[in-house]
Amino acid sequence: MTPTMPRDADATRARLLGAARDEFAAVGIAGARVDRIAAAATSNKAQIYHYFGSKDGLFDAVFDAVVADTLDEVEITPDDLPGYAGRLHDSYDRRPWVQRLATWYRLERGDAGSRIGAVVRSNAAKVEAIAAAQRAGTVRDTFTAPELLGLVIHTAALWSGSTPEFGDLVRGLDGVRRRAVVVAAVDAIVRA
Repeated sequence: MTPTMPRDADATRARLLGAARDEFAAVGIAGARVDRIAAAATSNKAQIYHYFGSKDGLFDAVFDAVVADTLDEVEITPDDLPGYAGRLHDSYDRRPWVQRLATWYRLERGDAGSRIGAVVRSNAAKVEAIAAAQRAGTVRDTFTAPELLGLVIHTAALWSGSTPEFGDLVRGLDGVRRRAVVVAAVDAIVRA
């Protein structure tokens, strides 16, 4: 009789999350297939339902993980929003699936009424940090804290969230220049 190898639940869960991230980024929530995710993770569909409850639960777990990774990697610095935007740009550049997942989320979940708690908490914390800096006088209050956060986040995502047609126009810009544009634009916004 051949001894069985103990199963590593954490490793299986991590493989499922990685495979799901790639599948959801490529085809969205509706287009994703649990059989493809299971096969890519060298697992089975039953494990997806065991760990995540449903395909939607799996997407939530993937999105929560992406948000957590971004928060761990890119901490907001309200007194240096241009620097924060540059670091956020770098993060999006290293992890192209982030913007794709965010786009699918907006398209397929934006009107659903459900919100992912990690995103809500992250946005609230960032808005409060910016508002506190505004109250302290270190950040101008030309824009409200939520407006300023939106401008910073979307400016940081300028290159990673653009259409292919716009990408054709700026194909010659290297990563250093793209980052410099993001930082300069946010600096101009903050000083407005």
